[in-house]
Amino acid sequence: MKSFIILLTLSLYFNTNMQTIYTFSSLSNSNEWRVLNDGVMGGISESALILNKEGYGEFSGHVSLENYGGFASIQLNQTIKLDKEKTHIVLRVKGDGKRYEFRMKGNSSQYESYVHQFPTSGEWETIKLPIAGFYPQFRGQRMNAPNFNFEQIGQLSFLIANKQEEDFKLLLDWIGLE
Repeated sequence: MKSFIILLTLSLYFNTNMQTIYTFSSLSNSNEWRVLNDGVMGGISESALILNKEGYGEFSGHVSLENYGGFASIQLNQTIKLDKEKTHIVLRVKGDGKRYEFRMKGNSSQYESYVHQFPTSGEWETIKLPIAGFYPQFRGQRMNAPNFNFEQIGQLSFLIANKQEEDFKLLLDWIGLE
């Protein structure tokens, strides 16, 4: 019983420190997210974001290397004020064992994205990415500029670009700040 009370107390403490910024559920509108694949550069990769029957976001598709392609992504324009005490992006996801990128922009009109890669295990997992570790990138090239240091987030995105042809599926539960 004592262990249960300690675990419950710790759970409540950590949950109150978390600020959820997007939750995928049966009430979500997946049309808020925009699909952006390598077709903008002549590629033929395909992807979609749907809400599956369990209410999770399901980002899936096929990455093709034809026509100099090689990526698929989804983006959400949403302004999120950053509190200095929030130092991590937290993702609750279930991947397929592949590597993905979570990306942010200080405002949606920036040409560069700030990128952090993360591996997936094939199981549900909570991934914490330090905001200070998001580095600037443009068209797949790392830029010689400071890491993310804005007072707000203007765009969130998930991207897969592993330089190989592959099918993929990433289940999304929620995105938070901690």
